[in-house]
Amino acid sequence: MQTTFTPDQLKDPSIKRSNEILRSCVHCGFCTATCPTYQVLGDELDSPRGRIYLIKDMLENERKPDEKTVKHIDRCLSCLACMTTCPSGVHYMHLVDHARAYIEKNYDRPWSDRALRWMLARILPYPMRFRVALLGAKIGRPFARFMPDARLKAMLEMAPKTIPPVSRNDDPQTFPAKDKKMRVALMTGCAQKALNTDINDATIRLLTRLGAEVVVAEGAGCCGALTHHMGKETESHATAAKNIKAWAKEIETGGLDAIVINTSGCGTTVKDYGHMFRNDPLAEDAAKVSSIAMDVSEILMKLELPEGDDKGTKVAYHAACSLQHGQQIKTFPKDLLKKAGFTVLEPADSHLCCGSAGTYNLMQPDISQQLKARKVQTLEALTPDIIAAGNIGCMMQIGGGTDVPIVHTVELLDWATGGPQPPALTTQGKHTPAIPNLK
Repeated sequence: MQTTFTPDQLKDPSIKRSNEILRSCVHCGFCTATCPTYQVLGDELDSPRGRIYLIKDMLENERKPDEKTVKHIDRCLSCLACMTTCPSGVHYMHLVDHARAYIEKNYDRPWSDRALRWMLARILPYPMRFRVALLGAKIGRPFARFMPDARLKAMLEMAPKTIPPVSRNDDPQTFPAKDKKMRVALMTGCAQKALNTDINDATIRLLTRLGAEVVVAEGAGCCGALTHHMGKETESHATAAKNIKAWAKEIETGGLDAIVINTSGCGTTVKDYGHMFRNDPLAEDAAKVSSIAMDVSEILMKLELPEGDDKGTKVAYHAACSLQHGQQIKTFPKDLLKKAGFTVLEPADSHLCCGSAGTYNLMQPDISQQLKARKVQTLEALTPDIIAAGNIGCMMQIGGGTDVPIVHTVELLDWATGGPQPPALTTQGKHTPAIPNLK
């Protein structure tokens, strides 16, 4: 694609990067075949190729974003399926992130949009605030159908039936390993600590059992993804910087073989810290952090997961977009589940998004619900005993539409190697899976 940015414009590092990305696009349209919003809406401007044209025009002309451009950029899930499909290697993620930051600085949104985005940015990244909000939503859930705004209705409906108590395992501390092989830091996250404490608990048990000393670093918290994808660079970089400093200190004082992340949406962002902070005083530390950031499935492939007997349990594996497209991790979770003795099944639309996408299900509920319904249908068609996923957002989204228990992949691996049965298998929904006693 030809671009006409001026030399002065190209002095801006963000413009320079976007120019490189735009020039790599050859208009082939392969991306339209795997774009969820194009599949649902059928509008060229709701495909990556269409959005690329809108972004190019906006940035090149230093144009104030108009309602049309903002609408189509907002509708993007950032699922990154287009990056997996693209034969030219167009790095759409960096381009759409730049567009969102530009829109945030230059577009005057309607007051209701501003209020919603302000509220989400100040609640979701903070576990205790989020817990209070979830309690309020739980109380208000019976009145969701009376909400005049679909987004408010979605927020009330998102509230889980039960809010787990705080897990003290998420506090800064060190968990010793059995037969220590490595030392890793666990990112405990933000929203996940309010929605589901079983995931971090299972991760710590499994990693220490397999020989990894696990550190929860003082000062680490939200990865910044939720605000980053809203274009709020100042806020996202502030929270990311805290992580970089906390983990850099651990690297310097005790050494780290990896930073383990069990929420794939966070993992995609942490692995991009090197790019996000490339022009920042923290650039060197950010690059170090990104270089050792790993999804929990990556670190488990390095450890010796015991071979398990066939359990006769069918697990439908949902591949989170941030894992398969954002991090290009496609086989590790399935390989691990198979090694542990589970029968792994995949839905026909495994490459397409479930519609969660961070805050997307709250800000674009109509499209999100369509994607959710399709994903649930294809998963249930496999008649599984359990659904497994590697991202809390996907788990909440899919779990709200099915009675089949849904758990994190690491919970099943922990269970198969001596840990407790995941609580969701006995408390979630009406489905009673045919699961043997693994102990």
